Amino acid sequence: MITAIGDILNQILLTFDRFTGNYALAIVLLTLLVRLVTWPLTNKQLASAKAVQELQPEIKKLQEKYKNDKEKLNAETMELWKKHKVNPAAGCLPLLIQMPILWAMFNVLREPPLEVQNFILLGIDMRLSVNDLQAAGLAFSLAALGYYFLVALSGITTFIQQKMMMTDKSQQALLIFMPIMLLYFSLQFPAGLVLYWVVNNVLSIVHHLLINRQPAKGAVTEK
Repeated sequence: MITAIGDILNQILLTFDRFTGNYALAIVLLTLLVRLVTWPLTNKQLASAKAVQELQPEIKKLQEKYKNDKEKLNAETMELWKKHKVNPAAGCLPLLIQMPILWAMFNVLREPPLEVQNFILLGIDMRLSVNDLQAAGLAFSLAALGYYFLVALSGITTFIQQKMMMTDKSQQALLIFMPIMLLYFSLQFPAGLVLYWVVNNVLSIVHHLLINRQPAKGAVTEK
């Protein structure tokens, strides 16, 4: 399934490349298209996360009230979710459905197609990773600055996205861990794949801002 999706995405990528004459711009257009196709699923996922986030003040009150009675705490928490028509698991299914597309995108961009002619945008060669730069003796050259800037953006945008989606302060460790992990992985991947991640993060942030403009249905705010 992932292979079939990857073949379709690769053909679309090549079509965009022929249209724009630039591999990086083709990646941006493909990312926009994938986000557009998965918009309803992502919208449901973010709306569910927002609803859970807005119920956190009430959940914290329950945690304090029943801190010595886990069974009662679980029962009251379930009742609270039911009362406000919030299902914390509702955001998981859309994400699971999107996973094959995400993996297919990863496979497509991990190895840039040979048919492409122009891989350069703003001085960044979308085929190169930090290992390639090191092998060419360019790891500390001016030519590598654009690549490192792109990698830094992957970490920064991941941090912003994670912070916007964080529903509990107990997730602070994840808020730090995820951007660091993405920085590490980004250095292993070609710049084209890092560009996809940055654009995808920016679109997720914008989508989240749109969701946050209005309170989630049934949610409450802290008094």
